[in-house]
Amino acid sequence: MTSDYTPQPEVVYPPPPAGNKQGVAIAALVLGILNLLSWCLPICGFPMSIAGIITGVIGLKSSSRGLAIAGIVLSAIGLILSAVNAIVGVFLFTQGGFDWQNFDFQNFMP
Repeated sequence: MTSDYTPQPEVVYPPPPAGNKQGVAIAALVLGILNLLSWCLPICGFPMSIAGIITGVIGLKSSSRGLAIAGIVLSAIGLILSAVNAIVGVFLFTQGGFDWQNFDFQNFMP
């Protein structure tokens, strides 16, 4: 008895795309959103905005390019707001706006 069995050709799957940084793009977006919430504290706003911009630039090479761009934009807005907040704080400090010896909380109470 002869067998006419011919083996099937081997299926070769393409390798996953190298350098897909979708997680980095998502991280840029999350950092941008958190940055908009923390811009009022320059000690948190500046480092978070710089990290958001860097991860956004790295994430531009991913398939989630839109998320990376949104993260960069939100981080840039947070950086500007943090800078303005720091400048206003320094100005108020130098002009005596933070005079804690004569500060009266009763002026702010109803």
